[in-house]
Formats: sequence, structure tokens, C-alpha cells
Amino acid sequence: MTDVVDSDELLRRIQRARACAHEELLSWRARSADLARADTERTEEARDARSRGLAYEAVLRVLDEIVTPGRGTAPR
Repeated sequence: MTDVVDSDELLRRIQRARACAHEELLSWRARSADLARADTERTEEARDARSRGLAYEAVLRVLDEIVTPGRGTAPR
């Protein structure tokens, strides 16, 4: 559990996490849009999907700032 990793491995792990966060962000945005269009009975689910998308957007911004300081994703 206490593996020692070099900086290159740490960067690879951060980049994998960033790619995963990006995929999740796109997935939750699409789900939110689909639910919002579907019908008014699913507004709670759409709101939940939107919240999860925003959470992944925040994670993505943080990881972008770690990988490329000062050039992270601009606020939307």
C-alpha cells in the first residue's frame, strides 16, 4: 500500500486519472441532457446527473492544473 513511485509514474497515474475524469464528465453531461429532454418526471435524476458532471469538471480542472500549471481548463 505504501509503494514508492518516481515522478514519471506519478505523472502517468495523474494523466490516467485525468482521462478517466474527462470520460466521466462527458458521460454525465450526456446523461443529464438526455434526462432533461426525456420528461419532467425525471428532473431529480437530471439534476443529480448535472451535479455529478460538475463534480467531475472540478476534478478535471484540478488535474489539468497539476499536469500543466497555469494552462488548466478555463472556467465555464
